[in-house]
Amino acid sequence: MSSSNITANWSYPTAVKLGRGRIKELADACKSLGMKKPLLITDRGLASMAITKNALDILEDAGLGRAIFADVDPNPNEKNLDAGVKAFKDGGHDGVVAFGGGSGLDLGKCVAFMAGQTRPVWDFEDIGDWWTRASVEGIAPIVAVPTTAGTGSEVGRASVITNSTTHVKKIIFHPKFLPGVVIADPELTVGMPKIITAGTGMDAFAHCLEAYSSPFYHPMSAGIALEGMRLVKEFLPRAYKEGTDLEARANMMAAAAMGAVAFQKGLGAIHALSHPIGAAYNTHHGMTNAVVMPAVLRFNRAVIEEKIARAAAYLGISGGFDGFYDYVLKLRFELGVPESLSAMGIAPDRIDALSAMAIEDPSAGGNPVPMTLENTKTLFKDCF
Repeated sequence: MSSSNITANWSYPTAVKLGRGRIKELADACKSLGMKKPLLITDRGLASMAITKNALDILEDAGLGRAIFADVDPNPNEKNLDAGVKAFKDGGHDGVVAFGGGSGLDLGKCVAFMAGQTRPVWDFEDIGDWWTRASVEGIAPIVAVPTTAGTGSEVGRASVITNSTTHVKKIIFHPKFLPGVVIADPELTVGMPKIITAGTGMDAFAHCLEAYSSPFYHPMSAGIALEGMRLVKEFLPRAYKEGTDLEARANMMAAAAMGAVAFQKGLGAIHALSHPIGAAYNTHHGMTNAVVMPAVLRFNRAVIEEKIARAAAYLGISGGFDGFYDYVLKLRFELGVPESLSAMGIAPDRIDALSAMAIEDPSAGGNPVPMTLENTKTLFKDCF
């Protein structure tokens, strides 16, 4: 099999149909989950694009109707969610096609979930066993179609929803958030602008790096994280330089899904810092991860030095921790990542508030070095 035409069917952690042109299987995927009238949910930017119109054509030609909801912000909030649930119910829909990058996928999954609930979405935040409060009957089936290679939300059991009043990002969790079928067609990612290829690719890398570094015991996730990092190292620069390189695009879709599978093991300070920054300043999540990554590596060094040296060896990087750290700096430079939060246009005037939000973020618990208000303030200063 030639490596330029990567095709695979995976059932871990859900059914994943990977390969170019496989968007043609969208209607069959919907029917396999019992959908007769799906609602395609995406973001405003994608709504008018050819790939989205093509997906709607495929559904319509198969007799599944043609319905789209695209009132979705880059960091989706509960207002988008309420509007999506209303559109779902008013249209008499029985399933969701979550289509797009992280925002379209997260909101689509959450609409399918909330269609069956009477309680407010915040009652299902990823805290303890809050997910058991949900009524399972009305949850609609989901087909996920990623158009970026980063968040891995297509294989995740959670959505990130921003509270529009407090500007805090909340992780909403339920096992039924996991889509029943994923269609990962690299041709849908070819149109991604360079900056989005870089940002989403670095998001996948951050997921793998943090999951691998987190102290929790989950060897399966650690193994997946390692290979995910290797795929990013080999294929992200290629996808960035040559957007039509379908081998690189397919491998980055795999790496993105692997990152999300791996971070069941935990995330850490990269995400704990990035979530409040994104909620407060509306920055791109993956790009923010990339900006704070070196500072977090320095912050965690004493605890993860040996672990990172093992990863470096696997990735073919010499020089242990220092070699790995230098590689991250080089990769950031290659992808045009801003050097610091200041270079992103953020002023250091809200460090206290951001630090307070960071230590409350669920990701903070997975950081190798325990995060306190004091050391988090120092870490934030280090990012400017």
